[in-house]
Amino acid sequence: MVKKYQISIFLDTRHQKEGKLFPVKLRVYMPETKKARLFPTKFDLTEKDFNSAVTIKPRTEFKDLRLKLQALEQHANEVAEKTNPFSFALFKKRMGFGKNDGQDAFFHYRAVIQSSMKEGRIGSSSSYEQSLKSLQQFLVYKNVRDAHTLGFSSITQEWLKDYERYMVKVKKLTTTTVGIYLRALRAVFNSAILAKDISQDLYPFGKNKHRIPTGNNIKKAMPFNDLRILRDAKAGTPEQKKARDFFFFSYASNGMNIKDITLLKNKDFDGEAFRFLRAKTINTAKEKRHITCYLTPFTSQVIKDYGNSGGNPNDYIFNIINDNLTDLEKHSAIKKFTRFVNQHVKTLAVANGLTIDISSYWARHSWASNAITEAGQSMEFVMEALGHSNPTTTMNYFAGFDDKAKKGVTDKLMDF
Repeated sequence: MVKKYQISIFLDTRHQKEGKLFPVKLRVYMPETKKARLFPTKFDLTEKDFNSAVTIKPRTEFKDLRLKLQALEQHANEVAEKTNPFSFALFKKRMGFGKNDGQDAFFHYRAVIQSSMKEGRIGSSSSYEQSLKSLQQFLVYKNVRDAHTLGFSSITQEWLKDYERYMVKVKKLTTTTVGIYLRALRAVFNSAILAKDISQDLYPFGKNKHRIPTGNNIKKAMPFNDLRILRDAKAGTPEQKKARDFFFFSYASNGMNIKDITLLKNKDFDGEAFRFLRAKTINTAKEKRHITCYLTPFTSQVIKDYGNSGGNPNDYIFNIINDNLTDLEKHSAIKKFTRFVNQHVKTLAVANGLTIDISSYWARHSWASNAITEAGQSMEFVMEALGHSNPTTTMNYFAGFDDKAKKGVTDKLMDF
């Protein structure tokens, strides 16, 4: 098993001090990410003295220095071993190199980003990175002298209101994006409180405090008739046909999103259905609940046309990703395929007089809404099929009943 970190003593000859001295530093390297960081020590040495101390058999006058450097390296390894999950930010904090780092929001951002990357949650890592970048840009906009740190104590309710105005008025961000950035900041606060780096009293969110705005909840469900038009439309290109096939594969599979489709493996199928865990909640859900989707003639045909079922149980059904790729490469391939589906299904929809806003996510909302309005299923049934743990989340998928349906109910209730 490859070690998650490699620590060594390093003479930083890039920065010469008086008397031809150079700072001795700890070099920490992470093979998985191929990144290295240098951390300061109390030692300053000439090149000659450094080389004399680190040699296998140092002369008598350098033996004491060698023992001190070895002790430092050993201590660093012991600290690193107890740092789980390992990250540069947490290692730095536990070594005591930055005693006030725990009170810096950006320090905790970087720790969360590294932890997310390590766990393969590339999407979450990217969201935190964008939120961090936005906060840094805000500090520059406000002419803050040091835009590289942000103390938790300075993030008050008034500060948050100012930051929110900046995002909306200056950066022209949508309410949805503002909410994403602020939820990331809220999670960073919770991380710092859990680590006991800051007091709960500093927490600026919640009841009677700053409320994070929610999106306008634009309904993304397509009416049944529009879905029929899209299904029966003549595809202008092979790409449009493939994009539509995967759109309706999602629709026919409980609104399964594209990422989960790409992650399907042969072992997930039992002949009449497939069962999977949602990638979005697999690391956050308290209870791991498999979602069951029964095969239909249509979904079976999509697998036959584009898949490679029947092989190794651990093989992916669709050739979009493979296990030879890194987590970052898988993330990129899934995003690329999602863009492919969105681009070509939108072109087909527009050519047939349908909405120009359509994307693969509309398949999920459409299934949820039509399961109730057309198939007569309960909200509880849809909630379970979507893998939701909160009824409110499911309600946000529901487009509501049209006037014709409401009138039909009234007519039936008056038919004594």
